[in-house]
Order: sequence, then C-alpha cells, then structure tokens
Amino acid sequence: MNYKKALQHNIFNIISQSAKELAVDSYVIGGYVRDYILNRGEHKDIDVVAIGSGIELATQVAKNLPNHPKVQIFKTYGTAMLRHEEMEVEFVGARKESYNENSRNPVVENGTLEDDQNRRDFTINALALSLSEENFGELLDPFNGIEDLENKIIRTPLDPDITYSDDPLRMLRAIRFATQLDFWIEEKSLESIKNNNHRLEIITKERIVVELNKIMLSTKPSKGFLLLEKTGLLDHILPELIALKGIDEIEGQRHKDNFYHTLEVVDNISQHTDNLWLRWAALLHDIGKAPTKRFDKKIGWTFHGHEFKGSKMVYHLFKRLKMPLNDKMKYVQKLVMMSSRPIVISQDTVTDSAVRRLMFDAGEDIDDLMTLCEADITTKNPKRYAKYHQNFQVVRQKMEEVEERDHIRNFQPPITGELIMETFSIKPSREIGIIKETIKEAILEGDIPNEYEAAYELMLKEGKRLGLTTH
Repeated sequence: MNYKKALQHNIFNIISQSAKELAVDSYVIGGYVRDYILNRGEHKDIDVVAIGSGIELATQVAKNLPNHPKVQIFKTYGTAMLRHEEMEVEFVGARKESYNENSRNPVVENGTLEDDQNRRDFTINALALSLSEENFGELLDPFNGIEDLENKIIRTPLDPDITYSDDPLRMLRAIRFATQLDFWIEEKSLESIKNNNHRLEIITKERIVVELNKIMLSTKPSKGFLLLEKTGLLDHILPELIALKGIDEIEGQRHKDNFYHTLEVVDNISQHTDNLWLRWAALLHDIGKAPTKRFDKKIGWTFHGHEFKGSKMVYHLFKRLKMPLNDKMKYVQKLVMMSSRPIVISQDTVTDSAVRRLMFDAGEDIDDLMTLCEADITTKNPKRYAKYHQNFQVVRQKMEEVEERDHIRNFQPPITGELIMETFSIKPSREIGIIKETIKEAILEGDIPNEYEAAYELMLKEGKRLGLTTH
C-alpha cells in the first residue's frame, strides 16, 4: 500500500534527498502516519527514523533547507530536532532497547527498522512510510496496525506485559489514546495494565500529569477516568477520587455515587469549555465529600463544609502531583470553594444582595463558576433538570441587572484610603479599614448605590461615629 499523498510537503523530499546523500534509509513513523490515515487533520510533529545516525541526517537536512534552520541535538538520547515552516521534525537512529526494572530509561543500541518498530508502544504507532527514492510512500506495517486502526483497537506490538513493565508510562498512554481516539484497549492489554499498575510508581509525577491533562482535554474525559479506575491506576494517581466511590445506606437513606456523578460533571463541562483548569475544577469539585460524609438521623446524609475541605485538599493534591502551585491552583481552589454558592442562591428567592456578594467574591471567575454549577446538574429527572437550569437562568439574568446598575465586576471602592486620610487628617490606621469595609458592605447589601456621592456621605457619617473630625 502506498501513501505518497501523505508526503506531499516539501520537507519529505528534502529528507529523502539528504538520506540518499548519506547513503542511509529513512522512514516517517508514528503519530504523523497514524493521524494521516485517521484523517485527523494536519499533524505538525513528524518523527523520522534513520537506519544510521539520526543526528547526522538532521544536520544534512538543515544544510539542504533554504533557511538552514538550527538543529537542536540531544546526544544523551541520540536524537535531533529542527523546525521548518509550521513543522517540527525529530530525527532518531533506529534502535533496540533493553530495560532495567527500576527505570523507564532504556539501554539503547543501534538496530534495524524492525527493532525500532518492535520497541514502539502500540501497533497503530509502529506504522512507517518509506522515504527512499525507490519505494517512496510505501507503508511498512509489521503488526497489522492498519487493521487495528480500522477496528479501533489499542494493542501492543509485543507481549503487553513486557511493553508495560518496561515503560509503565505506556499504560497511561494506552488509556489516553483510547480516550482521544475513542478506541478500545484490547482485552489482553487491559488485563496486563491491571497486573502492572503498581509499576506506575517509577514514573515521574510530571510525566503522569502530562498524560492526565491530555485525557482531561479530550472530548469525553470520563472514558479515560473509567479506564484508569478499572485498571487500578487511579488508586496510584488520584486516591481522592476513588474515595468518592460507592453508595452507603442507613435506615433506608442513600446518597448518590459521587465518583460517577463527578465524571458526568466533567463530561458536561467539556461540552462548553476547553479551559483545562476549569475542567480540573469540575473533576475536584466534590473531593471534600468523602472526608465530610456524615449520617444525621433527622436529615439523612450530609457533607457539611465539603467545599472548604475540598479546596484545602486541592493544594495537597497539586503538591503531590508536582502540578503548578500558582494562580492555576488558586483558581481551582476558588471554584471548588464556591461551587455550591450559586446553587444555594438559585434555590432561594434571588435577592440583589446575594447576587452582588456572589459576583464580588467570584470576581472575574463568575462566568466560569456559573458554567461549573450548570455542569453539576446531573439529575435524570427531566422536570428537575429543566427547573434547575431555569433557576440558573434567573440568577444569570439578575447578575446582568445588578452589574448594569452597580458595576460589581472588578469592584473598585468609590472611596480610597488616601481620600479618607485627607478628609479626616489622619495617618494610616485601623479606622481607614473600618470605613472602607462599611462602605463595601453597604454597597453589597444595596443600602447605597456604588457611586461616589453616596459613598462619600457614608464615609463622613462613619467617620463621625468613630470620633473623627473633618478639617
């Protein structure tokens, strides 16, 4: 089978010519070939295997390209990379690998194309297209990868126990590809992941999170998380989610399974946003429910304070997984902490002051918070589902009205500390904080409008109450 059409970009002819000049064979392999056959749009990353030195081939290609791009060389791995137009091309010499039990970094030696295809993680990633002049574009598919693409199957070229034990990151990659491509992991392979899940312990947290994020950004993340749970990998990565599994019953009273509910919320939100951190907030919004679960004879199951507890757990979870302890984490914490606020408001008569406070506390994240709360509606009762969404529409409408009138978003107090000091001829003191807080509370409660004149009057009144005099 020939795929010359996949190699129409001028870079492939230049690689072919350069390989000929060095008297080596070269092949495009992996994701570029797979995605072309799956018609997944243009793949900008190209992996090239040389039967010889990948670094020498990259250097020769750079010489032959009109703009002579810089070649980045990674001697440790025997690889080189260059950028041409919108493409990023990585070159490596064909190799075979052997592994030490306590590391995913292999001992590497030169090999044939067959050796190189054997070491690939999955049959669908072992597909290669020849760049040699005599058979340019010919497909080399020793493991029936094309058939697996057609049947939507993730399968390893060799015994899965060897593949996964050698490099346990491949277990996560199997689940990630199954999620992204909506494929199925072959039964023997799935069983092997279950048997080898403990091997994940030798993988760095950073590499694990890269795969997790790719699962999270897929069209239907629940597919990946259900596979992670089924194979036991989730126990090693996010035990906080596993703790949400199961339904307890006391005196005939039950609660919903918060694990499966959470996955529904993540799928719901994924239909409305590609914001990775908002999806993380959806995944973690209920993690505080496991440690706060209590049974009260009068009212049944309760999860009092689960939002507060959950937001604290976010920090420890991010730290453990070596995720960024920066504004991204604080954003997730904030949304987890506030995840029930709009729900509470929507169930009551929606007052202006409650909406003002919600908008003030959420700040610029109010729209994301509302999106999260709407995704949190997973009831299967059509009447309830419609009612909850209608309630949120009322809240959104009220937010628009309040914002138009009171400008609560990006709230700036109409009275500054400098003005207070100037008016009462005082230096920095606690009285300034008291006056500013009084004005803020009066605006949020709706006692005064968010305007200078009204706030100025209240400042004078509060100053007088505190024994301050104007001059």
